[in-house]
Amino acid sequence: MVQDAANDEKPLDPEAARIVAKMRRLMVIASLTTFIAVAAVIGVIGYRVFRSEGRVGRPPDLAAALPAGAKVLSSAIGEGRVVLTVEVNGAIELLTFDLNTLKPLGRVRLSP
Repeated sequence: MVQDAANDEKPLDPEAARIVAKMRRLMVIASLTTFIAVAAVIGVIGYRVFRSEGRVGRPPDLAAALPAGAKVLSSAIGEGRVVLTVEVNGAIELLTFDLNTLKPLGRVRLSP
């Protein structure tokens, strides 16, 4: 015959009941804290995804004007700028453009 486990339990003494109640309270506090932290992280991720301010779209077609007969030797991108190292008629130049608009910002001619 199978006996019910709930009927076999003895009632807890007052000290043990107080400890069990305290542990339940601590578990509820820990669970609520974890839930709030997870909700905050999900909220921040959702905010960043839906408030991208148009940064995710297709970049516009832009063209930078290079001197006639220029040969691009290298390029570098940093701090919102594009720097091209070009060779024009045997002389080397550094051309700096704005990364978003490709507007020319500067030119440095390197002489041998």
